[in-house]
Amino acid sequence: MEKPTVLGYMKDQPRALRETFRRRAEFVDPFRQLFEQLPIKKVLFFGSGTSYNASQIAAYEFKQLCGLEAQGHYPTVFAHYEKADWTGLLKKEEILFVGISQSGTSISTIEVMEKARSEGYPTVALTENLDSEITHHVDHVIHLLCGKEETPPETRGYTVTLLQLYLWALSAAEVRGKLTEKEVEQALAETEAFLNQFDQVIAESEAWYDRNATTIVNSDRIYVLGYGIDYGSALEGMLKIGEMLRLPTIGYEIEEYSHGPTMAISPKQTILMLGSDEAEWNRCLQFRDAFRRYTERVHLITVKEAPADHRDLVFSVKANKYLAPIMLTVPFQFVAAKGAKDTNIDTNENPFKEELAHLPEA
Repeated sequence: MEKPTVLGYMKDQPRALRETFRRRAEFVDPFRQLFEQLPIKKVLFFGSGTSYNASQIAAYEFKQLCGLEAQGHYPTVFAHYEKADWTGLLKKEEILFVGISQSGTSISTIEVMEKARSEGYPTVALTENLDSEITHHVDHVIHLLCGKEETPPETRGYTVTLLQLYLWALSAAEVRGKLTEKEVEQALAETEAFLNQFDQVIAESEAWYDRNATTIVNSDRIYVLGYGIDYGSALEGMLKIGEMLRLPTIGYEIEEYSHGPTMAISPKQTILMLGSDEAEWNRCLQFRDAFRRYTERVHLITVKEAPADHRDLVFSVKANKYLAPIMLTVPFQFVAAKGAKDTNIDTNENPFKEELAHLPEA
């Protein structure tokens, strides 16, 4: 049997996403029931690594679509320095804790969910492994339908997680009266049409990497910049490139990059910029043109129409700002995985052998 590869999982994403959408009742219905049964006013998302990045996007979606207070947290930081409700005005049944862990073995996520449950808060785990440790420390377990990834870096799992979280948000928004049944049906039809074009997203992302590979993999360092909902996408790009290509990679909110880090800008740095349908779009284009006066290695990745050259990726597939993060992460996956292959890095091998982040799988 052929050994699984990160590139293989990446190219399987169109199938996996469409299959997840087809089976959406399996994970949407149990989540919807929580909103029907509980007076939820706040949702706290927890995860580490890729799951943390997804939690940032989920929090944005739940605020914007559901009109809820929503936050994404690092589990350990929250456990030691935060409270579910600093005001003391919310009841425990009004605050939902959601732990995201593809493997179900993330030590810090398990600990924060166990603590929340013991204190009387409703808890949910979203995990691919229904027999994993996290399932023993929450009230409700919902299946992440990405399938097991045998390689250390997670790619397919991330995009499937984003899809499931978005569909959760649509359903919760309907329960809360923020979206009508017709509006949800329209959003679902738009999502299905988007997923049916995802093979094109893969093809365009790989072609963009191929035409820019030489300069990207020979960079001194890489910056990944995003804003709004795509700040989470920038963090995921930073994680994946650092994890696989193993170059110094830093993620910033686009405006914050201009407050200090630009003092170190140099011709051998690569800047990857995400542009989506947010208030900062025109500012994003302004920054791109400014950065290119100092390094030619500035790349805009966007679903919006924009003046572009060979360095940029303007997707032919269009999507609203809630779906866009699912596709905007794919170019980073190719920089990471194909860049690693092109520079003879084995992404199946994790050189760090210490068991500090995860419990052993059963």
